[in-house]
Amino acid sequence: MVSYVILGVVVILLVYVLIVYNQLVTVKQRVQNAWSQVDVQLKLRYDLVGNLVETVRAYAAHEQETLEKVTLMRQKAMAAQSLPDQAQAENKLEGAVRGLLAVAENYPALKADANFRQLQQQLKEIEDKIAFARMFFNDTVLKYNLKVQMFPSNLVARLFQRRSMPYFSLDDQSEAREGIEVKF
Repeated sequence: MVSYVILGVVVILLVYVLIVYNQLVTVKQRVQNAWSQVDVQLKLRYDLVGNLVETVRAYAAHEQETLEKVTLMRQKAMAAQSLPDQAQAENKLEGAVRGLLAVAENYPALKADANFRQLQQQLKEIEDKIAFARMFFNDTVLKYNLKVQMFPSNLVARLFQRRSMPYFSLDDQSEAREGIEVKF
């Protein structure tokens, strides 16, 4: 009789471990899916930023430093390998793009150019999508991290060497948090 109770407890524990393990796998896959959605939007931004730089370059050739900074930040963002590196590079790119748009404010002919206005509108739409994708990603990471850190699922996570994942957020020192100075 005692052996049936022990066997029952062991079976219940194994079923629990399997359920929690599958939940961890499911949430981790959701995190990876959410990141791929962010990545798609970032790739669209890279393409658009390149077009935007070329459009501004045609009007403001002497703003070479700003254009080079945006181009360099775009290349670094595209080359980033890890999530923390990607987040840092994206923050710098965002600041550089804001600087580029501030430079464009000094050129009325550029602001009136239909191609520039269309690129600017597309950039705004992509930035909105990136913000939403980041939010979705961070919400999904939160769910995963809660599973990994909360008792008793943290025991299963530790057993299968699951670790918390980083969020995709702005740095405290990010250029994106700073205002852009526009001079006329």
